[in-house]
Amino acid sequence: MRGWWQDLADLVLPAECAGCGRPRAVLCPECRAALDGSAPRRVRPVPEPPGLPVVHAAAAYADAVRAALLAHKERGALTLAAPLGAALAGAVRAGLNNTASGGYSAGPGDGGAASRGRRPGRGGGSVLLVPVPSGRGAVRARGHDPALRIALAAAGQLRGSGTPARVVAVLRQRRAVADQSGLGSRQRLENLAGALEVVAGGDRLLRDGPVVLVDDLMTTGASLSEAARAVTSAVYPARAREEMGERNAASPRKEGNPVYEAPELADVYGAGHVVCAAVVAASPEAFELRRN
Repeated sequence: MRGWWQDLADLVLPAECAGCGRPRAVLCPECRAALDGSAPRRVRPVPEPPGLPVVHAAAAYADAVRAALLAHKERGALTLAAPLGAALAGAVRAGLNNTASGGYSAGPGDGGAASRGRRPGRGGGSVLLVPVPSGRGAVRARGHDPALRIALAAAGQLRGSGTPARVVAVLRQRRAVADQSGLGSRQRLENLAGALEVVAGGDRLLRDGPVVLVDDLMTTGASLSEAARAVTSAVYPARAREEMGERNAASPRKEGNPVYEAPELADVYGAGHVVCAAVVAASPEAFELRRN
């Protein structure tokens, strides 16, 4: 585990570029350009796991970008949180813009409402960045939670550019999972199925604005898919009951027909809804300009 003196040394001592090793640079201009020099793009793993929201990534997970992410995650190069957070903020903006323009593909439980072009967050409030959590053992071993740290930096970048945003770290692992590194896409889905949950009271926090799931890396999409399931299963039923209750008070249903139909459930959309996901990097195979 890192000590406070290591964190201090990161701030005051000359550093090597995490991407290429060039001296006296946390991230040299060339490696910084590899990270955020191009516009974030829509990414989609193949096969695509069920329930995966639309995902945007700042860069492909290769070369300097891969080296920088590993240095931050595994070697505790905490000064990289700022440039990685800036790249993540760009991916979040791209995802929100795509959602607002009607490009959002329905996530779990939304009944297709977003695909009809509704702007996210009609209930108002800040954009809520929800990081995919690391396991407790991994956090202890590394001395920090990489996705959470990058998410905090990204929220600061978004606020600085005029987008209200805050981090809501309400997801946690409810059970132990195996190391994902040696698993295929199907095995990762099985490994993570039902592994995440929203902490007690977290559903109320999630209903303060549109939800964007964030992580440092996407490979198969299994982690983001499970995170979307956990958020939706915690928030959507309560949100639906609230919306339907308001509608029932304004326009009572006919006696003997108390059940709300699917079209009415599809109108439940806004604060508390997973509108998209964003990552710093994704596997090169997941990048695409557009797929119909």
